Amino acid sequence: MITLIVNIKQLLQIREASVLKVSGKEMASLPLLENAFLLIENGIIADYGVMGNCPDKRVDKTIDATGKIVLPAWCDSHTHLVYAGNRVHEFVDRINGLSYEEIANRGGGILNSATILNKTSEVALYNESKKRLEEIIKLGTGAVEIKSGYGLAVEGELKMLRVIKKLATNYPIEIKATFLGAHAYPKEFKENHQGYIDMIIKEMLPKIESENLATFIDIFCETGYFSVSQMEEILKAGIKYGLIPKIHVNQFNAIGGIATSVKYNALSVDHLEVVTPDDIKILQNTDTMPVALPSCSYFLGIPYTPVRELLNAGLPVALASDFNPGSSPSGNMNFVVSTACIKMKMTPEEAINASTINGAFAMGISKSHGSITLGKKANLIISKEVSSYYELAYSFGSNLIDKVFINGIEFI
Repeated sequence: MITLIVNIKQLLQIREASVLKVSGKEMASLPLLENAFLLIENGIIADYGVMGNCPDKRVDKTIDATGKIVLPAWCDSHTHLVYAGNRVHEFVDRINGLSYEEIANRGGGILNSATILNKTSEVALYNESKKRLEEIIKLGTGAVEIKSGYGLAVEGELKMLRVIKKLATNYPIEIKATFLGAHAYPKEFKENHQGYIDMIIKEMLPKIESENLATFIDIFCETGYFSVSQMEEILKAGIKYGLIPKIHVNQFNAIGGIATSVKYNALSVDHLEVVTPDDIKILQNTDTMPVALPSCSYFLGIPYTPVRELLNAGLPVALASDFNPGSSPSGNMNFVVSTACIKMKMTPEEAINASTINGAFAMGISKSHGSITLGKKANLIISKEVSSYYELAYSFGSNLIDKVFINGIEFI
């Protein structure tokens, strides 16, 4: 299948294959072409350039993108979109004054989701989750990481990971699976934390390896959840089973989790609503990607990641949706980009870089996704007619997406 997109108003995020992420001041630059074409062959970006150099060749389909923007599909590197039911009652509880921690302490939060999930069949869980996946693809997401973590028991965690694997098999989008058994302590291990850690290490990890169910391992390193030493114990075990660390850290408190994450070469550290000067120094000159989750801050009313401090220190930043039922019940990356600009004072260029090439890096797929690069997957967003790409962030309540292509095929 050969598809030619012509008369593109602005073709964004043009990169050489050697560029796998952008950092610091580089994030303010978004390479683009005006009045451009893009050629797709067999799902791959085969050529692009200005219309004056558009090839005269036989194609199967031509798309006129007059007045429209074309850019790489979003790469959402942090989600929990496989879950059962919802937590809408907790939403109302927060409106009435309860904090996230207070809701969790009385059996809500992650434990509530675990109770619902463990009562839900694998078939029902898949059917719920595929609807969410289809929704985010139509909103422009072309690659997504999905975590377990609402099972908190051997069969529950395996059920989630099997659903993620089935989604990856049945949908063309790139899906990466993360094992997050260390998301919270289940009720039966409330007074026996080591017992649950032993279950993760001795029972869950061997089965995950035997069924090839995950690429990454994650731990919620936070006061009241998993301490730094507990995280380290689980990380060591996960690495032995071939899993790459991606860590929930510094959401409410800075307790030293970033240093340990970097020590074990974590691909990313995610949340970072609280960041100390020492944390920033530790992240400098590493390959660990800081990931901000602005939708979570918006929904919970907690501080936003101090992105400007990270960028001023020369660090890269990725943006992700944190799609989950409790603290970010939306996988809309367009809203994430807008919120990053409005609330975190990122420029549109920085936010788009953070949601494409750097998001791909945070999933380990930036050699194949995240930019307009010859040989990369033709996972693309074609906007509606707009004045410039600034509208993608400016019109935060409008759906400006016209078409989404995954592997060169329009997703309908």
